[in-house]
Amino acid sequence: MGAEASGSGPALRELVREAETSLLECKVCFERFGHRQQRRPRNLPCGHVVCLACVAALAHPRTLALECPFCRRACRGCDTSDCLPVLHLLELLGSALRPAPSAPRAAPSAPGVLTCHHAFGGWGTLVNPTGLALCPKTGRVVVVHDGRRRVKIFDAGGGCAHQFGEKGDAAQDIRYPLDVTVTNDCHVVVTDAGDRSIKVFDLFGQIKLVIGGQFSLPWGVETTPQNGVMVTDAEAGSLHLLEVDFPEGVLRRTERLQTHLSHPRGVAVSWLTGHIAVLEHPLAVGTGACSTTVKVFSASMQLIGQVDAFGLSLFFPSKITASAVTFDHQGNVIVADTSSQAVLCLGKPEEFPVLKPIITHGLSHPVALTFTKENSLLVLDSAAHSVKVYKFDWG
Repeated sequence: MGAEASGSGPALRELVREAETSLLECKVCFERFGHRQQRRPRNLPCGHVVCLACVAALAHPRTLALECPFCRRACRGCDTSDCLPVLHLLELLGSALRPAPSAPRAAPSAPGVLTCHHAFGGWGTLVNPTGLALCPKTGRVVVVHDGRRRVKIFDAGGGCAHQFGEKGDAAQDIRYPLDVTVTNDCHVVVTDAGDRSIKVFDLFGQIKLVIGGQFSLPWGVETTPQNGVMVTDAEAGSLHLLEVDFPEGVLRRTERLQTHLSHPRGVAVSWLTGHIAVLEHPLAVGTGACSTTVKVFSASMQLIGQVDAFGLSLFFPSKITASAVTFDHQGNVIVADTSSQAVLCLGKPEEFPVLKPIITHGLSHPVALTFTKENSLLVLDSAAHSVKVYKFDWG
């Protein structure tokens, strides 16, 4: 009985932290729900929940019409109602939540653990973002999302510096962006699933090149140290290297590096070793469910490391669904996991897998990762519509 009681404390604290992040926080303004008027949780007719202050902010001042920020269903502000389950949960967990405003949500981090220092974006600034990249020269952060202008560029402080890429059907428009990278000479390269093309812009949004007709479904995109562009084709099951004269806007050469990949999406290149990591999403036989596999190739395209969801499950207690991959400055493979809402280090490819969680709290649906020169980790959280900046806490 004593053993059970001692084990229930950490489990209860974990449950409370999960409730705070997933249930008791407005996903539009990231403020905690409460009984006071502005922060009361309100049901929209579609079933999604936001705080009353956000309902007022989203609604038209005269007609009270608004659009659900999550499913885009139209409704009226007067059609909302108090979300009683959330209010009841606030009362139920009241004693556990009271000390939260004056204390951090997670326990103090051990030295060397990544902690979130700030976030930027948020609903309205970003809408269902899918890809993230860093400009190597300016340090600006580039995000592709579902807004009216599909490419948004943030300065180092998280302010919006520029946006471009109109939503439309013209060749220079962007229909459905999946991923983005920024080349060494500051060109923005976007994979557009809408017309199955690669689109290249300068940093000011001027179209330089459209590469169409060569891909079935271009998905992941990454810049190499030599200023080439790696692209995965999810439908064709292939990995390509593009050599482009970016200032002239001319495609010089296309090389197919790998075939017979299984629905490849994310791709990353280590600037330390030249290794190439690819995320595959094979369909499980007989179920139609999607799994994930991480494959790492050498610069000469020899397979040097591989691990799938089953192999990772031997080291991690819950299911792992890798949604993004990158390399840290030491050549370790880092993946985002949407199932456990975490970021995991898999170690170096020749050591696969040496699994170590490096972010376990504060994420809802991580879909993209990249390290800065200062060794901060940027995580694109699609469910929170924001970029979260993590730094190493050395104590």
